[in-house]
Amino acid sequence: MVPAPKVVIIGAGIVGANVADELVSRGWTDITVVDQGPLDMPGGSTSHAPGLVFQTNPSKTMTLFAKYTVEKLLSLEKDGQSCFNQVGGLEIATTQERVEELKRKHGWAASWGIESRLISAEECLERYPLLNKEMVLGGLHIPSDGLALAARAVQLLISRTREAGVKFLGSTPVTGIEQSNGQVTGVTTPTGSIPADIVISCAGFWGVEIGAMIGLPVPLLPLAHQYVKTNSVQALAGRSSPPHEASLPILRHQDQDLYYREHGDKYGIGYYGHKPMPVDAASLGLTGAKVDDKNMPSRLEFTAEDFSQAWKESQALLPVLQGAEIADGFNGIFSFTPDGGPLLGQAPNLDGFYVAEAVWVTHSAGVARAIAELLANGRSEIDIGCCDLSRFEEVQMARDYVNETSQQNFVEVYDILHPLQPKESPRNIRISPFYARQKELGAYFLEAGAWERPAWFETNADLVKTLPAEWQPVDRDAWSSRFYSPIAAAEAWKTRTAVAMYDMTPLRRLEISGNGAVDLLQRLCTGDVSKKPGAVTYTLMLDAKGGIRSDITVARLEETVFQVGVNSPVDLVYFKREARRQQQNCPSRWVQVRDITGGTCCIGLWGPLAREVISTVSKDDFTNKGLRYFRTKKVTIAGIPVTAMRLSYVGELGWELYTSAENGQKLWDALWQAGQAHGIIAAGRAAFNSLRLEKGYRSWGTDMTTEHDPYEAGVGFAVKAGKEGYVGQPALEGRSVETAPRRLRCLTVDDGRSMVLGREPVYSDGKPSGYVTSAAFGYSIGKPIAYAWLPSTLGEGQAVEIEYFGGRISATITAEPLFDPTMTRLRG
Repeated sequence: MVPAPKVVIIGAGIVGANVADELVSRGWTDITVVDQGPLDMPGGSTSHAPGLVFQTNPSKTMTLFAKYTVEKLLSLEKDGQSCFNQVGGLEIATTQERVEELKRKHGWAASWGIESRLISAEECLERYPLLNKEMVLGGLHIPSDGLALAARAVQLLISRTREAGVKFLGSTPVTGIEQSNGQVTGVTTPTGSIPADIVISCAGFWGVEIGAMIGLPVPLLPLAHQYVKTNSVQALAGRSSPPHEASLPILRHQDQDLYYREHGDKYGIGYYGHKPMPVDAASLGLTGAKVDDKNMPSRLEFTAEDFSQAWKESQALLPVLQGAEIADGFNGIFSFTPDGGPLLGQAPNLDGFYVAEAVWVTHSAGVARAIAELLANGRSEIDIGCCDLSRFEEVQMARDYVNETSQQNFVEVYDILHPLQPKESPRNIRISPFYARQKELGAYFLEAGAWERPAWFETNADLVKTLPAEWQPVDRDAWSSRFYSPIAAAEAWKTRTAVAMYDMTPLRRLEISGNGAVDLLQRLCTGDVSKKPGAVTYTLMLDAKGGIRSDITVARLEETVFQVGVNSPVDLVYFKREARRQQQNCPSRWVQVRDITGGTCCIGLWGPLAREVISTVSKDDFTNKGLRYFRTKKVTIAGIPVTAMRLSYVGELGWELYTSAENGQKLWDALWQAGQAHGIIAAGRAAFNSLRLEKGYRSWGTDMTTEHDPYEAGVGFAVKAGKEGYVGQPALEGRSVETAPRRLRCLTVDDGRSMVLGREPVYSDGKPSGYVTSAAFGYSIGKPIAYAWLPSTLGEGQAVEIEYFGGRISATITAEPLFDPTMTRLRG
């Protein structure tokens, strides 16, 4: 019998205590929780957290984390009192822009299964009579939101897990992480070592220091956030008891970066409108033996001058505060990250060391459950790709980048942000070798993964005037017009009728080589990648339950050398870890995994005239005989060594052309010059996204995640029939398109013009039935396209409605692909 793994959890706050509890509920027994602070009040962010739980979030993952946190806190009871006061949540709008934003939030709530209502200004006053009726334009009410009593919850969790055998060590700082042969073996404390097979850092804003003990950069920045309590407010007297309870809904006034809750007859006010105040956690020193409400490491001195504007705004919104005073205030430390998400998962450089940090009370129990599922079952039931510790590019882990972007995230935490809105700074961190040429062509750049990516090119603007009538772009509403240009229509048209060059450099590329390369790829992939050199395979990587952890392309360049196109740094970490394990088990089956993205570049040359262009600068055979669909070979273009792959994300004849970075600009210039006689253009991501949706190509992380299997997602063709022994294969047995309870469906918008952008709820027979993943205007078919997750009971031809800013847009479930279903254009 395999002994139970020894687990050490660093941090006894709301996350660490919940992780212990979730593991206990799954039968794990050998668990030790250590904290540098006293257990009755450790002194981290949990100890001062105001406890407001607003569940709705643009991220499905974060919303479901919050939803579970509410459910769990409601279940934690002692002496008839739970750890959650479900007073509901009210978000108010004082500007018309916020009114529209609340409509979007209402849509998210419907998409992710949270009950909510858009309410009028009058109903806001009914639910919250203390509001200034002259200021409020409307609101969003969520009945299941409320107040978490975080410190109380931690004590109840400690008590119940202790009874189950969990050991708690308070006032015990961790001074080192022990390891051997790439595996964690324990933690070091001033009183000795604690052996461990698994260590989980739930250290909150101290996570950077814990990570440094194993050489792990943790992209987290502690920042101070202002919170005050007023003196007694007559209007609240007698409304609620005991002192920390409340009866009014928790309130957010996001137009002024403010939120409010009751503390008995006092108001608690939180403020995000002040300047960012970064904190060096290491400078705080060790937590003392005595921690109380007023003295704790995470509670810094209040800077009253930074709160002055917030106090004026609060007195305007809540006139009952005009006679009140601030009785107590502090600058409390919370964790922020470059994209605002938590940091979850196993460290890439040390097996058995896990992180669950930058987690707020709102999401604490949900995160804990995900970590416990990851440890017990190998995967979380809720997809955690957007929270994965390894999701950031290496350049994004630099402290300068983390500091700047985390502070910007603090500034923008309540701002109205467009889904395509790029960072203003830092920019130009990663540029392709074609960047100078793209600038000359008037590229409008958006940013993702620190890469500058052209969305469209201003030099193509005149083409819009020459478009045939059926290709003319339609007028859009103000929201979907942001970070968009009608030039995308012209670029799509030229791709379909002539030839276009796309910069595909930001797509991550790995070189996987060695005696064990075939074995590794065959074990991790659903497709057969053991074909002869020259073959390219579109395939999936699954988790143990059959969920899609990534979709990749595998090109066999030589017997033991593969070029693999992957989605994110998470895939790189996975391949490296699995390669390391394979080599440990069988040294002769060694594998080297290298990220070659930065040293290479790629042009997608696509369109019906692509052969005419390439034949003028290369003597290699690019006909179907010389290079078939989904094949690769080494070629020479204008004297430049190139790896050509016959692939196309846009559904047109052409190739992905890879070369080394120093040859990139020369390759661009050669193709550009050769294409002038054939009407060649440079095209951007806006056209690309439209064309890929016309062909029904899925985007991992947007259209499909670990929550979906291949048959649900419409990529069952990537599972090789009869293949056995790959990760996830046993879980797929008995599954098929016919057994799938839900499907990713193609929708076309009936009026031919109404746009959606993604995450909107889809209604069938008046009830929310699913949500949109990707959307774009399909220029080739003359109407908007949306892909959406829907029950399998809804089939092609059925009518649905998409909610967009509170209205309903009629759409129809349509057979896919919408363009070139026989693949004749793609195969040339």
